Amino acid sequence: MPPTLETLMSRLRLRQLRLLMALEECGSIHKAAEQVAISQPGATRALNEIESTLGAPLFLRSARGLEANDLGRCVVRYARLIQTDVAHLREEMIGIQQGYGGHLAVGGTMGAIAAIVEAIVKVRAEQPSLSLQVIEDTSEGLLRLLDQGRIDVALCRSNFGRRPGDYHCHGHFPEPLWVVANPGHPLVEAGEPDFTTLARQAWIVYPVSMPRMLEQEFVAAGLSQPVQSIEISSTYAILAMLERDEGVLALLPERIAREQVKRGHVARIRYRFRTRNPAFELLWRRDRELSPAARRFIECYDDGAECDAGIC
Repeated sequence: MPPTLETLMSRLRLRQLRLLMALEECGSIHKAAEQVAISQPGATRALNEIESTLGAPLFLRSARGLEANDLGRCVVRYARLIQTDVAHLREEMIGIQQGYGGHLAVGGTMGAIAAIVEAIVKVRAEQPSLSLQVIEDTSEGLLRLLDQGRIDVALCRSNFGRRPGDYHCHGHFPEPLWVVANPGHPLVEAGEPDFTTLARQAWIVYPVSMPRMLEQEFVAAGLSQPVQSIEISSTYAILAMLERDEGVLALLPERIAREQVKRGHVARIRYRFRTRNPAFELLWRRDRELSPAARRFIECYDDGAECDAGIC
């Protein structure tokens, strides 16, 4: 049986986690001991203590040295996360002591990143020494990061989480989507094609799931999802694919698509969706207090949203 949380909290030490990371990196007790500045017998004893606490070996021993097994790789991965969290703790302590706020981690889906960056630029103008992290992911992925405490605030949709009630939901920010293609795509000059025509095309889709609007359009039209599809989760890769391939379609948030169309990199396919894309929300955990930097980010985002709506 795995140890209890109380056992882990009382017996695991940060120095032991440093040793695990060094062992996984060096593959040698001797080299790992040098890296963390302890004796080789001390490193051997510490590894034995860790494996005794966890109730299972973490490394395979051979003539070539040590190699982490599946459990070992899992523990080392979390050791690195803990090291990152401790680094963020130090940054935030320094920030609080010096009056500028510390660390801010914000996540957003593809369509939200541009707006997030605008708000972060405002925060940085006030707090130039603030440590910042911006993550792009799906709503499901961002909610997991919120739950794990990896990000402070996410701009996504709460209904993708297992327990939407766990989050403070602030504001409703619409995200119109455009169908776009390479300027040389045959449908660019086709007026307003019907969805049956669009459904026969090759589509760029997301690995986790297609955007909900696109999925609903296929359902509403009584059609199966695209036979030809290319899974891409990177905004840059989607744009690069559209620029180079005249035979694919994609959905892009209007905020991103408008700029790319203006530059001539892609062209808009004039199609009016039957369904509406659910609005984004600014989300954070109800059981955690926001840092001053996270609260200021929300204020700056609100100001930008009002300007987009023409009321600033």
